[in-house]
Amino acid sequence: MLSFLPGPARGLLAFLLYLVNSIIIATPIVVIAITKFLIPLPFWQMVSRKIIDGLANSWVHINTFNMWLMQDFDLKITGTENLSKDMWYLVISNHQSWVDILVLQRALNGKIPFLKFFLKKELIWIPVMGLAWWAMDFPFMKRYSKKFLKKNPHLKGQDIEVTRKACEKYKTVPVSIVNFVEGTRFTPAKHRQQNSPFTHLLRPKAGGIAFVLGSMGELMTGIVNVTIVYPKGPRNFIAFLCGKIDAISVHVELMEMTHDIIGSYEKDPQFRTHFQSWVNGIWEEKDRRIDTMRKAA
Repeated sequence: MLSFLPGPARGLLAFLLYLVNSIIIATPIVVIAITKFLIPLPFWQMVSRKIIDGLANSWVHINTFNMWLMQDFDLKITGTENLSKDMWYLVISNHQSWVDILVLQRALNGKIPFLKFFLKKELIWIPVMGLAWWAMDFPFMKRYSKKFLKKNPHLKGQDIEVTRKACEKYKTVPVSIVNFVEGTRFTPAKHRQQNSPFTHLLRPKAGGIAFVLGSMGELMTGIVNVTIVYPKGPRNFIAFLCGKIDAISVHVELMEMTHDIIGSYEKDPQFRTHFQSWVNGIWEEKDRRIDTMRKAA
């Protein structure tokens, strides 16, 4: 490990390693994505998907090596024993820093399918990255604003149907969909602004995971509930690159997927109340777990 380097030098070198890794891996992914688009044959679609998945997993492995080389921190992971790469999962987590994404990838890589995020459909037009996300089968969702639906009430519910159809490819390919339930990173200022009833968490936004489960719930075989704790407090990505995080704790809980959490969040008030209560219960338990994890660190 290169922990002897001064913080700024280590941060710059670490950033360059992550950047080079991303460029090297993204380049063949984009090339294969173009051929995947131009050759819509089932055989090539299957082969290209396997190649791209292998490249994506290599990207995570190299990032993990970079962490070991450049960021000297103690990582404690518990609760991953019953996970499988052959299952379909919704992954939910608290969110404090962009470092969370790297931590999730390192903690879960090789234990569940490659992590994928729901993206707005408009993001597919971002140069290079949109094509890469499409090639990696990231789910693109079509959402209508409340203002738009008020003017076009006949389209209500069609966003779920469009997304569900877009996710039909996952019926035969196991997938892990990630959702940061708070919708944004935790900060003391946001915590005060929300008047959050939780000590360590922002209020959960139930609509996001209700949308995922409404679109893909029938495919999911479990919910992976992840709690990430930085014992000395979360730091930003630059601080992480410079080696200023010395310990991270991750607890993983595999939750059962039940039919009572799949329904019409927007159209059914009774289901919406039930779903919000279910999410709040998870968040209450997560808040207590964070206390326990901090005391044990």
